[in-house]
Amino acid sequence: MTETAVNVYNTNGQHRVVLVCEHASAVIPEHYNNLGLDQDVAKSHIAWDPGAKTTARLIADQLDAVLVEGTVSRLIYDCNRPPDASDAMIVRSEIYDVPGNVGISATERQHRVNTYYQPFKNKLTNLLSQRATNPVLVTVHSFTPVYQGVRRDVEIGLLHDEDTRLADAMLSTASAAFNVRLNEPYGPEDGVTHTLKLHGLKNQYLNIMIELRNDLLCDDSACKSIASHLNHWLTKSLDRLENASQEGAEA
Repeated sequence: MTETAVNVYNTNGQHRVVLVCEHASAVIPEHYNNLGLDQDVAKSHIAWDPGAKTTARLIADQLDAVLVEGTVSRLIYDCNRPPDASDAMIVRSEIYDVPGNVGISATERQHRVNTYYQPFKNKLTNLLSQRATNPVLVTVHSFTPVYQGVRRDVEIGLLHDEDTRLADAMLSTASAAFNVRLNEPYGPEDGVTHTLKLHGLKNQYLNIMIELRNDLLCDDSACKSIASHLNHWLTKSLDRLENASQEGAEA
């Protein structure tokens, strides 16, 4: 059976925003035998971003934007990491060892790059290039409320690399009802901005990575509420940046 490493949702979406959810799936292909993990661990947050795909699809629906989704667990290959990254095929995630990723041969590593990473990268590259106007790259992730035994107070993280424009605009627009912070709970130093750098910075597209604490995404209703907030913040921020750009050009 041929494996599909990437799915495109709302293929004909017309908005300039291109949404990405690299960690949309907890699926581990059967021949990997759950990478030696217990079933509950293999379906936990170390394998995917719970609630992220549902939320990203709701944003896509509201904006009429295309969404690129990963279809296998990040434990098989993390599509937000380059092939040479040590955690592209991680051997330990939080408190869990991943036995099936220990001692992977060079042949197997290359197989995973070719099968999972490269198709995802190529699909996203092609979709961005097809936008009629300057694309905006928005990636959607979720994170666990407690990590290594420590409670995280941040609820929504707006992550950026060298280009801060969209993150700054969304922070100034965000509702005070949420604890929203820049580059938390992760930042560029954690190696999480690969997609932003490769597809956003490289092409000078506006870009942002949105991290959502997954207890805010506990059911479809909660995801819908968060998606509505994010859609409002994003739309308002893009309008503000567009107006500022036009005023600068006229000055």
